[in-house]
Amino acid sequence: MNKLTSPTTVQALLKKHNFRTSKRYGQNFIVDHNIVERIVDTAEITEEDIVLEVGPGIGTMTLALSERAAQVFAVEIDTHLIPILEETTAGRENITIHHGDILKTDVSALIGEGVPFKIVANLPYYITSPIIMGFLESDLPIQGMTYLIQKEVGDRLGAEPGTKEYGALTIACQYYAEVSVAFKVPPTVFIPRPRVDSAVLHLKKREVPPVEVASKEAFFKIVKASFMNRRKTLANGLQMNLGIPREITQTILESMGYPATLRGEKLSDMEFARLSNLLVEQKHLGSN
Repeated sequence: MNKLTSPTTVQALLKKHNFRTSKRYGQNFIVDHNIVERIVDTAEITEEDIVLEVGPGIGTMTLALSERAAQVFAVEIDTHLIPILEETTAGRENITIHHGDILKTDVSALIGEGVPFKIVANLPYYITSPIIMGFLESDLPIQGMTYLIQKEVGDRLGAEPGTKEYGALTIACQYYAEVSVAFKVPPTVFIPRPRVDSAVLHLKKREVPPVEVASKEAFFKIVKASFMNRRKTLANGLQMNLGIPREITQTILESMGYPATLRGEKLSDMEFARLSNLLVEQKHLGSN
């Protein structure tokens, strides 16, 4: 069994290195063997896989991944965790520790140009969206992504139209990937315990987007602008944020069979695609 899933062992390790968890980095370390194994199972790691781990912490997940994968590249931003990682992963020849910010890391240079890989990450709330969207929008040969994130964010990524969780992030994420919530994770399996529940999400990049758009740039402009002022109608939101006359949007919505007072949260990705295509076609919105 993974020695780092023992609360006593973890507390002793942190004390030995005089390490204090950082709120800035949202550091919470898993101390439950079954949860660790379920995450690795969700990631579908095989002996042929190359894994990029983001936020390895003290190396709990790193060790579990190294037992199944061909190679694990662990990227950690916190300087103070590097000596701990070097200690806990010592002797594991298929683990490479890299100190750096994943948003500034040249992943191709680290892993190898054109080498397919899978991502496993424990992401703090403050940087979840930039990391997930950064990978989704990249041209990297990613075979799958498994994220341990705050449940609130997980709910947003997998939300349905008409719900309070549904928003621009939902549509953007589902445009690039198939999203599934694997399971929920309680605060009790972490040291220190977070104040909120977590969730494990599995994302698989789509080969083809689920909707056809005349302009991807226009599509995302419309989506983003539609949720910037959730209490306003879609027509008012687009006028305020993109300068599209309210009457234009209202007319198009009515032609689509919707009331002029519709709010953006009611439209699916397919309906947003249709709306953006009509706005581009009628030259009310540029294609770039």
